[in-house]
Amino acid sequence: MAELTIDAVVFDVLGTLVDEPAGLREGIGALTQSPALDAPGTERLLLLWQRHIEREQRRVVDGDRPYLPSDALDREAAEVVARAAGAEDPGAVAAPDAVETLARAARRLPPWPDTVAGLARLAGHFPLIGLSNASRTALLELNAHAGLRWHQALSAEDARTYKPDPAVYRLAVTVAGLPPERLLMVAAHAWDLRGAQALGLRTAYVARPVGDPPTASDRFDLYAEDLADLAGQLGVS
Repeated sequence: MAELTIDAVVFDVLGTLVDEPAGLREGIGALTQSPALDAPGTERLLLLWQRHIEREQRRVVDGDRPYLPSDALDREAAEVVARAAGAEDPGAVAAPDAVETLARAARRLPPWPDTVAGLARLAGHFPLIGLSNASRTALLELNAHAGLRWHQALSAEDARTYKPDPAVYRLAVTVAGLPPERLLMVAAHAWDLRGAQALGLRTAYVARPVGDPPTASDRFDLYAEDLADLAGQLGVS
């Protein structure tokens, strides 16, 4: 640890601090309101949502479509899921405004059991910066619903692109007013950490059931089982 000197900690939000699939499953259940849609059916619809968001964010990063905030992409994904729900279960009928309700479910995601206490513990020792692909509005609701504690919360909307575009990580570097190597990026997604690493940030992988695990070739600075483990490795009592 002697070689790792950190002055601020930057956290990914979706998947790292909140259980995104859990919140979306609840929204999908409310959308279909059908007992015929079993657990595998729900998982297939969840996968459709995730693939749509990942694909369209990547298209924005690659310059293949103009920037749209996460709210707009969530509405697109909700429409995709609603159409697929009807095809999978012809008896499923979406209630009025159900698509919009599903889109908003992406802002009401439960925190992981260690998240709130872990952030509070770290916040007593480091400035904490949230850095999310969620829009400003979505990030506000996410923070409030999950009880997330920040000193600063930054949205990729301010860079008009999405992670892993370097412009998003640069937001945190600019706000912190520190060299990139004095910031620690924490995420459950190896692709996110690679993006931060490319800009010079130090990196910490936190294992989550829904994350993107590191590959054998990844070399992150820290590997933690949860936020309590991360705090311990950073010397926070």
